[in-house]
Amino acid sequence: MATYKNSFGFFVLPIMVLALLTLQAEGQGLKVGFYEKSCPHAEKIVTTVINEVMAVAPSLSGPLLRMHFHDCFIRGCDGSVLLDSPTNQSEKFSPPNLSLRGFNIIDRVKLALENACPGVVSCADIVALVARDVTVATKGPFWEVETGRRDGNVSLISDPINPATGLPPFFANINLLKQSFALRGLNTKDLVVLSGGHTIGMSHCSSFDSRLYNFTGKGDTDPSMDPNYIARLKLKCKQGDQTTLAELDPGSFKTFDDSYYRLVTKRRGLLQSDAALLNDPETRAYLVQSTSHGSTFFKDFGVSMVNMGRIGVLTGSQGEVRKVCSKRN
Repeated sequence: MATYKNSFGFFVLPIMVLALLTLQAEGQGLKVGFYEKSCPHAEKIVTTVINEVMAVAPSLSGPLLRMHFHDCFIRGCDGSVLLDSPTNQSEKFSPPNLSLRGFNIIDRVKLALENACPGVVSCADIVALVARDVTVATKGPFWEVETGRRDGNVSLISDPINPATGLPPFFANINLLKQSFALRGLNTKDLVVLSGGHTIGMSHCSSFDSRLYNFTGKGDTDPSMDPNYIARLKLKCKQGDQTTLAELDPGSFKTFDDSYYRLVTKRRGLLQSDAALLNDPETRAYLVQSTSHGSTFFKDFGVSMVNMGRIGVLTGSQGEVRKVCSKRN
């Protein structure tokens, strides 16, 4: 059976085998208004805290939105990305998650909820609600968040970089991206829609350094990127820069809008995974549609976020409701 290598140097199995390991997006046991009786003001409490945070730290919108994605794609939406480890061996310390920020904001929301309704609202649900509220706070769409998730007890540093079931890397091509989403029960439209979340946030120069300076190992640039954009990025990001941040959506990175798609169609997607959306007929067609007056991006984003929020959830008596999001009970 054929295999291929990704840039981590691991062999990746074909999708037929990986399907056995999938965390399908089912969401059984979730519903809108799950806390209506047990903690009736839960969502209002979350929104209030997030609005306070966004008023003074709007740059946290991107990281807090991305946290939900990083949580759901590993072991399902179970809050496992929040867990600490005395030996730094939990998901939080895995290379793809080292750039996540805002854990203290999740803790702040949890404290407010614990004061109102002790032991009721899960950390996994908090992450999902916060993702919605930071989107709204940056002028993005509102959607009804299904709740009822329980918190998981397993969090391993190796999971996010697992070659078969880990997070799709920033250098992923379109086939790897589609495979990664399919494993979680998400389709190609979900892929291109959720990629639109890059309209807010930043990325380290190291995530696209090779596109500017050494794309094929010969000191060359990525031919799929607009050369004028490369020149601009080189002014900000010197070769080997590990610390500087660049806007994923220059000019409106603090505003949730459809300008990300305009950039990608102009070959100005910052990451290889952004540029990869031009290499598939379905994703490319959505890019074009989203730059027209007939764009359905805002509506679609809410739908795809709900789909993602159903991945591998724990409900009922499964898992637990943590008292502190970074610690098991």
